[in-house]
Amino acid sequence: MTPAIASEQKTANGKSWLHRLNSGWFVALLPLSLTLLFAGLIGRVATGEVITVSYPWVPSLGVNLSFYIDGLSLVFALLISGIGTLVIIYAGGYLDGHPQLGRFYVYLLLFMTAMLGLALSGNIIAMFVFWELTSLSSYLLIGFNHRQSEARASALQALLITGGGGLALLAGLVLLGQVGGSWELSNLLTQDIVIQNHPLYLPIVLLFLLGAFTKSAQFPFHIWLPNAMAAPTPVSAYLHSATMVKAGIFLLARFNPILGNTPIWQCSLTATGAVTMLLGAYLAWQQTDLKRILAYSTISALGTLVLLLGVGTAIAVKAAVVFLIVHSLYKGALFMAAGAIDHETGTRDINQLRGLRRVMPITFVAVTLAALSMAGALPLFVGYIGKKLIYEAALTAPSAAWLLTGLVLLTNTFTVVVAGLVAVRPFWGQLKPTPKPAHEAPPSLWLGPLLLAGLGLLLVGLLEFVPSSLLTPFLATSATAIADELVRVKLAAWSGVNAIFWLSLATLLAGIGLYTGRNGLRRLLSPANALVAIGPERIYERTLAGLQIVATGQTRLLQHGYLPLYLLTIVLTAAGLIGYTLLTRYGLNIGAHWSGVRVHEITVAVVILLATVAAVVSNSRLATIAALGMIGYGLSLLFVFYGAPDLAMTQLAVETLTVIILALTLYHLPRFSRLSSTASRARDALVALTVGGLVSVLVLTVLTVPMRSRLTPFFAENSVTLAKGRNIVNVILVDFRALDTLGEITVLAVAAIGIYALLKQQKHNK
Repeated sequence: MTPAIASEQKTANGKSWLHRLNSGWFVALLPLSLTLLFAGLIGRVATGEVITVSYPWVPSLGVNLSFYIDGLSLVFALLISGIGTLVIIYAGGYLDGHPQLGRFYVYLLLFMTAMLGLALSGNIIAMFVFWELTSLSSYLLIGFNHRQSEARASALQALLITGGGGLALLAGLVLLGQVGGSWELSNLLTQDIVIQNHPLYLPIVLLFLLGAFTKSAQFPFHIWLPNAMAAPTPVSAYLHSATMVKAGIFLLARFNPILGNTPIWQCSLTATGAVTMLLGAYLAWQQTDLKRILAYSTISALGTLVLLLGVGTAIAVKAAVVFLIVHSLYKGALFMAAGAIDHETGTRDINQLRGLRRVMPITFVAVTLAALSMAGALPLFVGYIGKKLIYEAALTAPSAAWLLTGLVLLTNTFTVVVAGLVAVRPFWGQLKPTPKPAHEAPPSLWLGPLLLAGLGLLLVGLLEFVPSSLLTPFLATSATAIADELVRVKLAAWSGVNAIFWLSLATLLAGIGLYTGRNGLRRLLSPANALVAIGPERIYERTLAGLQIVATGQTRLLQHGYLPLYLLTIVLTAAGLIGYTLLTRYGLNIGAHWSGVRVHEITVAVVILLATVAAVVSNSRLATIAALGMIGYGLSLLFVFYGAPDLAMTQLAVETLTVIILALTLYHLPRFSRLSSTASRARDALVALTVGGLVSVLVLTVLTVPMRSRLTPFFAENSVTLAKGRNIVNVILVDFRALDTLGEITVLAVAAIGIYALLKQQKHNK
């Protein structure tokens, strides 16, 4: 929490020391150290070793804090920590001078911890905890500018959609653990046949898919991602390019060996991925806001990854691993560059941006490199390799190969247009005036984009000129972890003139043509866009409005502020549920044994009954208190009659103390007055008689059931040995149910404090 505290501590010139130190560079040391730590594991994991560590967390439930590091989890850990390092440096420059920069660092590091926990977790319950932490921390990050209504609405939308999916995932994980017989991932990976043949397999798959699709913005849950662009750009660069939106992809890849290779799994993933891939790309090139362009293209990329996992062949899995890395590199770079442009020009609208290459040359280089990788235009970039593998996976798909290839071709064509929109439109042509005088961003803003975009070149160099490096075997272990079979990886930028080459060339030419004629095509497609506008976004708005209407109605019905009705609702609900259960399970069986009842017991019971009536009808508070005291003392006598003198003593002490306190308290109150109508009093009397009668029937019914409690012998046997007490009642109160007793005492204490405050306030008002 140090950054959050430091940001509030201003120096004499109005800037905290956190800002004066260019804090991003300092805070980034933490994720950088984690990146180096994970990079040191590449050699071990590349040989096929799986590193596991486990600590007991909730042993009674079999829940451990386990970590499972294989190729897949290590790829994600490196992306999360590596890109996180650059994003934190970037955030230090982007939010320089922001009074809540420290709080932003805390949110960002919290999210990073949650993502790392999710990727490395070896226990599915712990995995869910980290999964939900990503939703919670992303809510804080998206709504960071909470004074803006758009930011609040976007954060809520993301939380509702991903949180709803999280609940479905929890149900799926619980079912999976029950069917597989373990919460540990390593054990579940060996139970795939058992799980897939179980009757609960279909519900498990559907619940998993719902969780993954909401998190990774698959159609029709994709709407939250473009709206989340209301967040500061470091959030978009981190959450919406390389980490959070990939959590659903990670989930599908992680559990593919357990749930995959079945028709329902493959068809669901392939169909959903194909629709999302094409829809995202189609909507991306029609946007004018840089971040929204990138957001929709991210949706398209996520759809591509889901499609590849659905195809499920070795080449498709290999393509998914490569494209996962490729997309994280170029999309992280482009998001950060878009933020730098906005930061230094005052706008992200491409219609207002021209000729920036002259005033922002470094940003221009970074964007150009990243866009070329995104378009897959040249074999010099790793993006070309990723696009080539996607075409190869589509062409060799087990079914509908040509249909998938056509969809991929159309999607990639749109992606080339998107690359042109972000790399050509803002930087070429005559420099156009912008809301702020345009100038190059500081190093903290262009370092991340330049490094990530440059990595696209570096990786190709490693693949081409250092074939013995760890990169290829490391990627192979990642693909093997997803496919659950040995996947060999051999990557090359150039593989000759073949069908894939011609598809890549056709994509590039079609993309250039579409970019040139995009304005005319946009006008031509405007009727179709109207249909898109009434899709899931409108359904979400209507659903949210309906929920608000229901919430308002139930609040007016139940939260009316009238205490007697609250009590009536609670009492009647309890009486109805208890009475229904009593009648349906035991019937009206009140055959109590009256023969053993003695005269003095009947006398005490009659006195209690008369005292109760007197307490209700009396017009004097002191008489009412005296009647209540008689009830308590009568109960004490009953305890004595039935051999519980310790309870009787406790009851006597409590009753005496209560009577004294009530007498002292009520003495200062005004005289009784009739505040309720006759009808209300009759209603209350009827409810009281009903509940009293129900409790009487319940007690009499209990007396007819043989007492077979397992607790009685347990307490008798363990009171001395475990709690060192011979008074079983006392031991129960202060040891076996000590927390309950503590809770009751706390409630009484809080009530007493509240009463004291009210009395004091009343005295103050006088």
